[in-house]
Amino acid sequence: MKKYLPLLFSIIFFPAKAQVTTLAAGQPAPDFLLKNVDNKQVSFANFPNAKGYIIVFTCNTCPVAKKYEKRIIALNKNTAPIGYPVIAINPNDPQISNGDSFERMQALAGAKKYAFPYLYDSAQVVTNLYGAQNTPHVFIVSKTPQGNVIAYTGAIDNDPEEELGVRTNFAEQVVVSLMKNEKPKYTVSKAIGCAVKRKATK
Repeated sequence: MKKYLPLLFSIIFFPAKAQVTTLAAGQPAPDFLLKNVDNKQVSFANFPNAKGYIIVFTCNTCPVAKKYEKRIIALNKNTAPIGYPVIAINPNDPQISNGDSFERMQALAGAKKYAFPYLYDSAQVVTNLYGAQNTPHVFIVSKTPQGNVIAYTGAIDNDPEEELGVRTNFAEQVVVSLMKNEKPKYTVSKAIGCAVKRKATK
């Protein structure tokens, strides 16, 4: 019995994290209703003229997410006018990551003058539906006759450390292809960043 005590201890005192599967290109994109930093509820219906959406799971605290702040702002500036607005969602459990509380989100969005929603997924339901694994993790959604469909998942570009003189902007290239009714060259890439701070399962 003694040899099993460490295992029992880990089961009792260190609950496992939720196991989720990341949605892939071609799969339906779940709708959601989440609180924005302005305290209003936001879903896809808030963008009736959109041709699609760029959902970015990001946060206040991850160093990689911080490096992408300006690029996310620029992405929305470039793609929202042509029908692909950015919708940012904070996937982290604030009990684990104190800097990702709703109040801290409000402060960051105000300081950075976000022109897009920054939504609070307090129960991590949407985070788990999409299978977001890192911050940032991007899901580009296209409106089709069959409904909202994932067109791309992964990174915004290939330069998480801001080291490259010339970047490959996956997200913008995907949007350009979709606008032309063409199949995107990129449908998946590796999302680089901090692991989502998920609640422990019981």
